[in-house]
Amino acid sequence: MFRPSRPRRARRPLGAPVGTRSRAAGFTIFEVAVAGAVMALGIATSILAMQSSFRTIDVARDTTLASQILQSEMERLRLMAWNNTATAAVDSICELPEKEEVSLASMFTSSAAVAARFRVVRTVEVDSTRPTDVRYITIYVQWRTSDGRTQQRSFRSMYAKNGLYDYYYTLAH
Repeated sequence: MFRPSRPRRARRPLGAPVGTRSRAAGFTIFEVAVAGAVMALGIATSILAMQSSFRTIDVARDTTLASQILQSEMERLRLMAWNNTATAAVDSICELPEKEEVSLASMFTSSAAVAARFRVVRTVEVDSTRPTDVRYITIYVQWRTSDGRTQQRSFRSMYAKNGLYDYYYTLAH
C-alpha cells in the first residue's frame, strides 16, 4: 500500500542556534510597529507639506489679485484730468480727497465676494515745494488670508500737472 510522504521540515542551517525559526515564518510585531510608525510619519509630513503649499498658493493668488487692483486704480487715475472744476463730480486729480476708501464694486469687479475680501485706500499728498504742480498718490490694498493673517500691498506714484515728462523736461532747461 502506498503511503503519502510527510512534508519535510526546513532544516536548520549549520551553526544556527536551536530554537530559531526561519524568515519565511513572517514579521515580528516589533518590525510591523516600526514599519507602521515610519509610514505614519511619512503621511503626516506629506499632509503638512500640502497644507503649507495650499497656504502659499492662497497668498500668491491674493497677491496677484491685489496687484491687479493696484494697477487698475492707477490706470483709472492716470486717465483723469489734472484739474476739472467745470463739473460737480470728483473727476480730476486736484479734486481727490486727501484720504479715501475706494469701492472695488465701482472700479474693479462686480463680484461681491472679491469686493468684500479686499480693502482699498487711496491717499493724496500735495508736494510741499510745488503745491500747484505735483501730487503723490499712494494706494494701499489690504486683505486677510485663509488662515487669518493680514497682508498688504501698496503703490506710490508722483503725478505732475502736465505729465512727468513735461515736468522733468522743463526743469532740466
